[in-house]
Amino acid sequence: MGRALLAAGAHLLQHRGPLGAFGVYVAGLHCGRDDPSLQMEAHHWCAQSNDDLLQCVVFDGNTEEANLIGIEYIVSERLYATLPEEERGLWHPHNYEVLSGQLVAPGLPPAAEHALMRVLVNSYGKTWHTWHTGTHATGPGHPLPFGPAMPMWSFNRDGEADPAIERDFLAGMGIDLARSRARRADLLEHARPQQGVDRLADAFPLGTPIPGVIEAG
Repeated sequence: MGRALLAAGAHLLQHRGPLGAFGVYVAGLHCGRDDPSLQMEAHHWCAQSNDDLLQCVVFDGNTEEANLIGIEYIVSERLYATLPEEERGLWHPHNYEVLSGQLVAPGLPPAAEHALMRVLVNSYGKTWHTWHTGTHATGPGHPLPFGPAMPMWSFNRDGEADPAIERDFLAGMGIDLARSRARRADLLEHARPQQGVDRLADAFPLGTPIPGVIEAG
């Protein structure tokens, strides 16, 4: 009851400040950059700072009981190209997430979601998770956000994500992966090679490349 009263009172009496801008919801899957076996759903609420930068807060679900597990910054290809070389190694590519159909923007009309995915083609994300809360497939995680923040990465080939985690995610979000991928086939012509596509290739030797997702250089 105390929690409900506090939430209701805060909603009525306090303004949401910067949180009011975090209205873009995008859901997908993440894996650990240094431990690719660490995999989970990632539900992002994002605010667009300008044409080249989005800021996102990341949760482990999309209900009121979801836990805040990390943050992600998303930059355009243009802004990424201005980063120092050593900094670029911290940013994961997004083309597989978009072109595979795995990344979705629930609730948006198809045309609006497609426009958002066009923006995300060739973009990069820098993500840190502070709490591994577990998954239906792997069981419970930590009861609190233990340890240092964990740098995360993107999947870049079919078959890299844990099949059980991917299956639970697709079913829970009502995603028809083949249909989602087909709707984005026209985005292939805009996709360019990206850095970081092959970073975790050795960890996922059975991964299958898809068109439009190519390592730069």
